[in-house]
Parts: sequence; C-alpha cells; structure tokens
Amino acid sequence: MKNVSEKISEIIFTDAISSVPRQIVINWHLTEACNYACDFCYAKWVKVKERELIHEGSNTQIMLSQLFNFFSSVSDSTSSAEKNTWASVRLNFAGGEPLLYKNETLAAVSFAKDLGFDLSMITNGSLLDRPLLEELAPKLSLLGISLDSALDDVNSMIGRADKRTGKTLGIDAMETSFRYAREFNPALGLKVNTVVNQLNWKEDMTEAIQRLAPGKWKVLQMLPVQNSNLAITDLQFKEFVERHNAMNEIMSVEDNNSMTESYIMVDPFGRFYQNAPVGHGQYRYSQPILKAGAQKAFAEMSWSSSKFLSRYMHTKKVELNSKPQELAIQDAAKYRLFPIHDVATC
Repeated sequence: MKNVSEKISEIIFTDAISSVPRQIVINWHLTEACNYACDFCYAKWVKVKERELIHEGSNTQIMLSQLFNFFSSVSDSTSSAEKNTWASVRLNFAGGEPLLYKNETLAAVSFAKDLGFDLSMITNGSLLDRPLLEELAPKLSLLGISLDSALDDVNSMIGRADKRTGKTLGIDAMETSFRYAREFNPALGLKVNTVVNQLNWKEDMTEAIQRLAPGKWKVLQMLPVQNSNLAITDLQFKEFVERHNAMNEIMSVEDNNSMTESYIMVDPFGRFYQNAPVGHGQYRYSQPILKAGAQKAFAEMSWSSSKFLSRYMHTKKVELNSKPQELAIQDAAKYRLFPIHDVATC
C-alpha cells in the first residue's frame, strides 16, 4: 500500500503532463445547512455528537492549520527532484451553503488566507451582495456559483429556491454578483457549476452561460449519493454536453465515474470523506482530523491522483467513462488552476 507522500507525489509525474506544476485542492464542506432544498443534494453526512467545526473557532483554526501544514509539506518529504512541484494548496469553501454563517465563514477565510492557502468558494449565490463581495472577493482566487437552469420554474422543481420565500436566483442577480466580484477583484476567476439531472438535461443553457461569461463552466452528471430521484443515464448526460458544444472552450465535464475518488473532501465535522463507487452506498469517512492528525486521517482514504488530474484536463472531445488523453496548457492557465507564469510548455 502506498504511503501518503507517494499518493500525493503521483500528481507530479503523469505521462505527457509531467512538466506542468499543479495546484492541489482541498474541499471543505463546512456546513450541512442550506437555505435551498435541491432534491439531489449530496450534502448529508453521518452525524457525530460534536457540533460542526465552523461554530468552534479555535477548532476550525487547528484543523485548517493541520491541513495546510500537511498538504503544503508533502512535496518537501519526497526526493529533491520532486520538491515544490505544485504552485500552491487551494482550500475550497463549500456546503451546504457556506454563507449562511457569514461571520464564521469570513473569519475562517481570513485565517486560511493568512496561513498561506489559495482560496475559492462555491455558493448558491443567493446571499451574495455588494458589501459581502467587497470583503470576500479580494481574498479569493476563484468564485463559483451553482446554476442548474436558466428557467425559474425548473429551478423551483429541482429545489434550488429559498425554503422560506420560494425565491430562485435569476440570471440578472447572478450577473450582478459576477459584476461586483470582478469589480472588487479583477483577477478573480469565475465559474458556474451545473448539475445535469432529469429536470434540465433537455435544456439549452448556451445563452445564459454566454451572458454570464465565466472562465469555467463545470457540468456534472447528477451523482446518486442520497437518492436517485433525478438521476440520468450516461446517454442523456452526453446529449446535454453535446448540445453545448459551442461552450467547449470553457466547459469542464464530469460524469459519475470521474467524480468518484477524485476529490479531497473534508466534512463539517472535520473528517476526510470519499464518494463510494456508484451503487455502493453513500460516503466513507476517516477519523476526525483533530483526533488523528491530517496525515494519518488522509492515509485512511482511497483517493485517485490520476482522476484528480483528469478533472483539470480540458479536452474538446467528450468520452464518458474514459481517461482524458491530452491537456491544453493554455486552457489550464486561463482557468487559473495555477499561476500563468508557472505553466510550462509541452
């Protein structure tokens, strides 16, 4: 069995893309709470008696420090030829909805920034406004907003609407948030996440995506973690993708296979967790990072470095359940996956 350093250092040398510095990404799902109720939501974790760490400021800081110290030092434990082979460690704040606890999340963002993390956030966008983006955007390198449909009624049927008011996030509001974000951080990368499911797989979202003009559009096949109510077939997913061929320059496609064991994820209680293979239950968990330490906890998880890399390979050709064979370096730089000056030519 490979040790932790070997698992991580696999990122360094992989066939034709070995000369490209990488940014390793840790996704912290800091809360299960959300003001939306998407039917396919995967943000449901096995509870423990402790509270979510986001509500415990000192424990949040301890966990983030352990994560940064471990993942930023792994390359230094490998051979000298492999040192410093990724440009940075990125911490992605997600949920649930991370901005439900605005003050706690902003405090965690500031602390993580001071530690040395590169930072990003995925949000449903409903709580973004100008004052919040003025404080948040300068601290991030990437901001993503989820948009499953350009149609309000479809978003409502999916559950992507406020549970109290029924209000959905329209394209106008999303466009305004992107404009403010760009104003307060002109270098900020912007992306849109779309989960393709039974209610939107026939939709053409080209006009909406062109209007929002993100640097990246992540298109994900609905992953049946909690339920399969809105699951689609591979062929339906492929049809959605091919309908949007005009967006190939910014579209990043993830089917169910590519989402399994390709993410480094931490749940609200400070445990690494991993998607089980499709059809094999929900999540697998490590010991809490605060109890075992980041290195030992991460060693307990299955994680595929080749799948992780494949999610950052931009290919024009969509082949479901196959391994991407080429990386467009210029696209990787455009999406700010790592600094442009660190990108080597092949």
